[in-house]
Amino acid sequence: REGTATISLVALVVGLLNIANFSYLYPISEIAAWALFIILLGFFLFIVSFFRMPNRVLTNDPSAIVSPADGKVVVIEEVMPDEFYKEPRIQISVFMSPANVHVNRLPVAGKIIYNQYHPGKFLVAWHPKSSTDNERWSVVIENSKGSILCKQIAGALARRICNYSSVGQKFNQCDEYGFIKFGSRVDLLLPVGAKIHTKIDDVVKGGVTILASW
Repeated sequence: REGTATISLVALVVGLLNIANFSYLYPISEIAAWALFIILLGFFLFIVSFFRMPNRVLTNDPSAIVSPADGKVVVIEEVMPDEFYKEPRIQISVFMSPANVHVNRLPVAGKIIYNQYHPGKFLVAWHPKSSTDNERWSVVIENSKGSILCKQIAGALARRICNYSSVGQKFNQCDEYGFIKFGSRVDLLLPVGAKIHTKIDDVVKGGVTILASW
């Protein structure tokens, strides 16, 4: 849903540039004109792929806590949360590169009981303070097993966080709830008693890979 306007605009710009390319550069140098065409086409295809939403068999397991995003696990540690919770939680962070799928999915089924946008900085996503200092959007989803805080975090390139949830809404496990443009990270704050099934540097798939269970 986030790609329509961007893809349309890029298609228009690339089309106009190629018209100019073959009108003015082609008569001078065919090789240069075709090289520029390939570069522009590659750029357009990259933009299209950035907004892709591949068909997947999503995980449906009430005891599982599923990855909210594609990427690499960069943090697994016990932390003292800076919002909502007053007790320690286990933080799992998934870093999303520009090449990853950028759809964000809820790790469990439940009801949204907290939804808060925080303006902030745009530190690189792997910076230790990005979880607390960067622009971010926090959501807490709760069910009979407990609650989990999902935090979408902007990075140096990611300057727009999209969030489709609101307090009171109910979601199924792995439902789409947001999008971060041009990479960044998503943090999960889990109960301390959760059993962790992943490790640092694991490559995970949103809606598929089980990070933990409760």
